Amino acid sequence: MTKNIAISGFAKQGFKAVQEAFIKNFERYHELGAACCIYYRGEKVVDLWGGVRNKAKNEPWEENTMALVASTTKGLAGLSMALAHSRKLFDYDERVSKYWPEFAQQGKEMITIRQLLSHQAGLYALDVLLDKSLVANLDQLAVVLAQQKPEWEPGTRQAYHAITLGFYESELLRRVDPEHRSLGQFFQEEIASPLGLDFYIGLPEEIPNARLATLHRANLAGAFFTMPIPLALSAMNPRSRFRRSLLGSLPEERDHIYARNLEVPAGGGVGTARAIAQAYSVFATGGQELGIREETLQQLMASAVPPLHGFYDECLKVEIAFSLGFMKPSPENTFGHPTSFGAPGTGGSFGFADPHARIGYAYIPNRVQFYLTDPREKALRTAMYHSVGEKDPYHA
Repeated sequence: MTKNIAISGFAKQGFKAVQEAFIKNFERYHELGAACCIYYRGEKVVDLWGGVRNKAKNEPWEENTMALVASTTKGLAGLSMALAHSRKLFDYDERVSKYWPEFAQQGKEMITIRQLLSHQAGLYALDVLLDKSLVANLDQLAVVLAQQKPEWEPGTRQAYHAITLGFYESELLRRVDPEHRSLGQFFQEEIASPLGLDFYIGLPEEIPNARLATLHRANLAGAFFTMPIPLALSAMNPRSRFRRSLLGSLPEERDHIYARNLEVPAGGGVGTARAIAQAYSVFATGGQELGIREETLQQLMASAVPPLHGFYDECLKVEIAFSLGFMKPSPENTFGHPTSFGAPGTGGSFGFADPHARIGYAYIPNRVQFYLTDPREKALRTAMYHSVGEKDPYHA
């Protein structure tokens, strides 16, 4: 207990520093509810949860509580694409239009899958208004995606495809998968079910609200004190590239905490920290459970390939490296060893694989705060690396 906040779970011997950091997050950073899970060398060594999942009702965060993780979803989508690559359904350096002929419109015929997945295609926004009916109609959505004109010559600049990335990934996967499954279906049947993961890209109707954490968002104005000023200004400007990349907001659910049966693979994933950490652990330890080819793992671990004008992101207004659907470590954004790959989400969540250290890591909160690197998450990650005897692995 810490200030009447119940903390449950465990941290194995050698990882008590992570448990201490988890507890301190409630004291120092006013954590509301959260979970953290770490796999090390294939073994679950940390599995912690605590606080409340619903502030209004004072309901506790329980062992199997799930939360919306925003762009941390991109990592699970990236793992799905990697599994498809491992099965030789596509080549990262082949043109998208080889597998999806209609994509070759409006100057997009030469865009490679690597460029698309690395936010280098100039397709971060849509000219068509997005609504739930369009998201639910994958055939119609595919037409809209194929007709979109890039903002600039693909491969020249980087701009965070905050929402569109997942839609493009899903349609590409539908084209190459022999069963023509959407990304959410493919993830569920080929990764989540075989590994027993509580994570969904498209939350089923039967999941009760009692299993879901309610998000509590900080005032966006506070971003001026916690984020780079250029990004904070972009977040306030409805015409900025950053705001356009968010494609507006889908209507709030009335009867559910989160939308059901709606796939937003770049930002709508719902699950546990345990599920995210386990999925990354499989990829960090050789991928045998899913039959991942070594060539695919080497592609994920490789350094990001920059566009012509470098890694400055035209939406996020910072230097940040992306590769094959994941964020990669860089001098401006250190996490894990250089071979690591993962995805953070707005609000503080983060999951990644560190193949060098053989770590699968995840943290999810329900108090949404606006940082590029959330101090709650960084405290846990720092404690984790201290626990395995490394202080600054990126520079190791």
